[in-house]
Amino acid sequence: MKNKILLLLLVSFSSLFGQEVKVASGKIERIKNFKSKYVSERNIDVWLPDNYSTKNSYAVLYMHDGQMLFDDTTTWNKQEWGVDEAIGSLINEGSIKDVIVVGIWNTSNRHAEYFPQKPFENLNPEELEIVNQNLRENNRIENDLKPISDNYLKFIVTELKPIIDSKYKTLKDKDNTFIAGSSMGGLISLYAICEYPEVFGAAACISTHWPGIFGMENNPVPQAFFTYLESSLPDPNENRIYFDYGTATLDALYPPLQKKVDEIMLSNNFTTESWITLEFEGADHSESAWRERLIHPFTFLLRK
Repeated sequence: MKNKILLLLLVSFSSLFGQEVKVASGKIERIKNFKSKYVSERNIDVWLPDNYSTKNSYAVLYMHDGQMLFDDTTTWNKQEWGVDEAIGSLINEGSIKDVIVVGIWNTSNRHAEYFPQKPFENLNPEELEIVNQNLRENNRIENDLKPISDNYLKFIVTELKPIIDSKYKTLKDKDNTFIAGSSMGGLISLYAICEYPEVFGAAACISTHWPGIFGMENNPVPQAFFTYLESSLPDPNENRIYFDYGTATLDALYPPLQKKVDEIMLSNNFTTESWITLEFEGADHSESAWRERLIHPFTFLLRK
């Protein structure tokens, strides 16, 4: 069992850990083995646009699964988001703010780091057993899931952000600080803006993994997320949220769940000024699919 888990969760960064990332535009500066008192150490890849200059100041976009963002020759599945191409092109067109991207690598503890902790802690013992059994059967955990997403967010907000703001010419306020991710990364991005609305002005939640586990039969997780959101969403006058989803492979589970989230957004007074949900018919759950539609979350987050 342990070997299977390592194969599934470590292959995306273990053997590739030290490889140089090549980009089509801009450049990557890597902070190797960033140490934290809250989570395990990891690489941080900072993408700087071609126009980066210490004479100017830049917005900052924090993205999860950082080793999957830029270079498909170094990823486990030979796919990438193409973040450098997408943002580089949008900057050149003048369509978005000047921005740097902070790619935060995931680790073998990805599910625990990305699973929103407060909703999880509201599950009862029977519900917890459903979650743990499903994740064990799908080789995501060996024992019981113990989310550490509160610590993961503390790492980003109190350790990583200060280093980025000191090392680079950044705009430090929330209206120029953004967070984005896909799947479980979509969940933790939403959790981040709910828990730290004064830090993150907007979040992009791409193919958000509302099931939390891998199946919907007797699944208590979505309702736990819905209950949390009903009382924890940020102020729609101060923060913005982007959602999207496909309709194939794992994304096929998402449409009815996203519909419920959209109802919660409306009941919390979010409008088209502060929130958007997009459906991409036929899109599957993969980096290649997310790459095809990056213009939408990026223009929403980084609009001038």
